[in-house]
Amino acid sequence: MISRRNLLAAAAAGAALPLAAPGVLRAQTRDLRLGLITPPGHPWNTTAQKIGEVLKEKTGGKLTMTVFHAGQLGNEGAMMQQLQTGALDLAFLQAAEVGNRVPNVAAILAPYVVRSTEACAKLVRQPIAMRMLEPLPKETGTIGLAWGITTIRVVMSAKEITGISGLNGMKLRINTTPAFRDFYSLLGAAPTPIPTPQVFDALANGQVDGLEADLDLCWNQRFDKVSKVLMRMNAVFMPMVALASGRAWQSLSSEDRALITAATKEALDIQIDNTVTDEPKLLKNFEGTEIKIIVPPEADAAPIIAEYDKIWTPKAPILPELRKIGATLG
Repeated sequence: MISRRNLLAAAAAGAALPLAAPGVLRAQTRDLRLGLITPPGHPWNTTAQKIGEVLKEKTGGKLTMTVFHAGQLGNEGAMMQQLQTGALDLAFLQAAEVGNRVPNVAAILAPYVVRSTEACAKLVRQPIAMRMLEPLPKETGTIGLAWGITTIRVVMSAKEITGISGLNGMKLRINTTPAFRDFYSLLGAAPTPIPTPQVFDALANGQVDGLEADLDLCWNQRFDKVSKVLMRMNAVFMPMVALASGRAWQSLSSEDRALITAATKEALDIQIDNTVTDEPKLLKNFEGTEIKIIVPPEADAAPIIAEYDKIWTPKAPILPELRKIGATLG
């Protein structure tokens, strides 16, 4: 049985030691397994591979990592279960999956907590972000090592719309997390869950009228080819939590835990900075297509925020504090 005290002690030990911890001669090699749902080429995948390279280099090949891309190990719920049993060592899971189990984590998905990708990058580096992960050992049997981000999410519409009101009545493919479902439902959309590989065809054949996603995914999947409008709502973003299995963590030496923790944080710091830098490039890519890009007025958001918070503040009491901090980040 893994006790909360042991998990918390293991997490603290991993977080406290520096990347340059004294090397030790490992009696045997170990290949860590990391799972994630994004496809090869996505920034999260590139980051995961970089962590593996650092671990291999720092340990002379004694500690390596295999990255399982694109949901090869199942969906995020399945990977969470694998982390809990120790069948999976590490995973990059969206805050939606973690928030389904720890509602305060879901607060970071609330609309208009921040209103730009740059502000997203600042928010996940605030002390409150790591504090939100402190209950994970007790609630999920996992340890939160660090945050990653994507660009703030946009809506791609296959029909002409001119603003937020255009979402009313739209069949909108969304991430199925309740935090997003409630937001888009308040806007009058009909949230429609469809697996990512099927979204392009669903837009093309009219099964859905649009989708919401980050810019990286939208460009990677070339949703502009089946959309007429890209609406930059500047409303929600989907960060990622780098998780370690509590069971696997206990089986690692303190030096290995320190190395993994520091390598993960350093790689995700770079990923966060690159996401901010790359956003203008992605927008320029879209500007070079036939798609129309619109930015609705910020004033349209106020009524939605009030209604949303009536639903979510009782579930996620940290939300008001998160909003106060977000308002200072630009």
